[in-house]
Amino acid sequence: MGARTGSMTVQRLMCAMATVLVIGQALAPSPAGAGEARNGARGCLAVQPDDARLACYDREVRNLVAPNFSGRLSKTTDSFLIKEPTVLRYQSDGAILVLYLKASDNTVVQNLHIGGGGEDTYLIDRPGTYSLDVSGSESWRIWLEPQSDMKSN
Repeated sequence: MGARTGSMTVQRLMCAMATVLVIGQALAPSPAGAGEARNGARGCLAVQPDDARLACYDREVRNLVAPNFSGRLSKTTDSFLIKEPTVLRYQSDGAILVLYLKASDNTVVQNLHIGGGGEDTYLIDRPGTYSLDVSGSESWRIWLEPQSDMKSN
């Protein structure tokens, strides 16, 4: 009977630990950015600590800013001038997005891509004149943002 009691104690302990984990996950605050997509800026109100809440609001503001470039499928953008380090932020609604960041002499500076949709960033750290060759399987959006705007991310 002693072995059975020990076995039942271990089972009860494991069951109690599993219950604590489930309850803890249900009550734990969501990581910054997890619930805000559904609730917009309102979701940021409950985010703690302060720096995470500020990052949440910054993400929401970025979503309100119109993209510098947008389109569907393929396009070559007009040239644009970068005077200071600038973040190239790009989103895709399709299965794949390929970007070629090109210098003014048409050489490829960087090849960027997203597989499966989503968003990514790339830092253009050198001043100059650039353009983008974009090939996507669906719609896409591209922003040029000062590097300092991304530090709270």
